[in-house]
Amino acid sequence: MVEIISKRDGSRREDAAIKRLIEQNRATITRLADHISGGSYSARKTAKPKPEAKGLIIHSVGSARPTADANPRIRISLNGRVIAVDENSGRQLHHIGDLRRRDGTDVFVLATKVNQYFSPVDEDIAAALADLDGGRLGPDYGEEQLAADIGNRLGMT
Repeated sequence: MVEIISKRDGSRREDAAIKRLIEQNRATITRLADHISGGSYSARKTAKPKPEAKGLIIHSVGSARPTADANPRIRISLNGRVIAVDENSGRQLHHIGDLRRRDGTDVFVLATKVNQYFSPVDEDIAAALADLDGGRLGPDYGEEQLAADIGNRLGMT
């Protein structure tokens, strides 16, 4: 013999009894919750006023406007990236290349397709800096001199 049990509509008798018990004692439960939480239980339940706009509010979702008087400078970061930055805003303008360690010395590698960079520098920048590509840095020619040479060749003073 097979017995078929189907789900009844509505809640079970036990669930309905518990809900009634909680609703009948809601004031006591709230008072205890406020006592334990220092009043924050009821404070969370109250509706907070929504902020209202006063006057005209304009949101510009476009990118920041570049400053008309950009002050570019060549910077070599701690991880060896050679970049052109705007001194006024601190934003990176161009990634020029990297300093890489080869045979115990630092070598400047220009960001070109030949050197397997995904976003190479412009052709005019590559032409101006072509002879510096692969140049070794040493005690007589350091990072400061390299940054100054790149800045001079690109017209940054």
